[in-house]
Amino acid sequence: MAVSVSRKLLRSFYGSLYALGRCDSSTITCRSFRTYHYLCGHLRGDNVFSSGSSCLSKVGSHILANRWLSTSILTPESGEGAFPSHLLSTKPVVTAERSIGLYQDLVIPVTNFHNEDKGFMVLAGDVFDVPIRKDIVHRVVRWQLAKRQQGTHSTKTISEVSGTGRKPWRQKGTGRARHGTLRGPQFRGGAAMHGPKPRSHAFKLNKKVRRLGLKIALTARAAEGKLLVFDDLEVPTHKTKNLVNYVKQMENTKKLLLVDGGPIGEKLKLATQNLHYANVLPSIGLNVYSILLHDTLVMSREAVNKIVERMHTPINR
Repeated sequence: MAVSVSRKLLRSFYGSLYALGRCDSSTITCRSFRTYHYLCGHLRGDNVFSSGSSCLSKVGSHILANRWLSTSILTPESGEGAFPSHLLSTKPVVTAERSIGLYQDLVIPVTNFHNEDKGFMVLAGDVFDVPIRKDIVHRVVRWQLAKRQQGTHSTKTISEVSGTGRKPWRQKGTGRARHGTLRGPQFRGGAAMHGPKPRSHAFKLNKKVRRLGLKIALTARAAEGKLLVFDDLEVPTHKTKNLVNYVKQMENTKKLLLVDGGPIGEKLKLATQNLHYANVLPSIGLNVYSILLHDTLVMSREAVNKIVERMHTPINR
């Protein structure tokens, strides 16, 4: 009796395992549930408990061997006993994209200009993983461009225009329109009415909005994989050709922004001053518009630490 029960159990488990590959989730759940009850119903007797337990151990070992719920990934480089390599796809495994804006800390590798491994660095989630808001970035960029506008435009009013103040002709009797001056806006060389005068175009934007805009810009570059962290930005020589070779090694880099923690080194400054696609900034000068203007952002360890410290500093009211 125990032998017949064990064969039935094996057949039922083989059938359920075979059905897993071609049934939907509801069918899988239903068949697995029925198989479980079938197993419990046939193992309640004391006379078949010992044989049934041995059978269960065999079936359990078979299930563990198949591991149909395993999280391991099979690749063509796997062992020969795992799965035939000619039946596996050579395409890379596509993993689920990371959700942005969850305030999770990011672990990023640290390299240098020679692409050497310098370990890893943890980026603060409240600075490098905030929700993306285009409206905030738009407001900050408008504020930056308005604030940097010189506002030196100027035109001359009627009192500033060079010319005589004499009445050009008498009031009546000539048939012409009456005029009191030749410096009016309707005459050539006359004044400009309501023209621009030197002024400041800056407007007020809250500090928390400006700070949030910088966080969003850093988050966008980190999510695109265009944020690189270097151990330092020291270059062995001031030659521009060396920096050109370093930039060529970076994939899909058209414009590069280098951000250092302290003052920019003289060698790095000389190496980048003739490159229109490479610019350097100290961490104190990092801003949203410069980040958006360059597709790749390279920061040193010191620059990252100073930016995080700056973002965590309380706002003075």
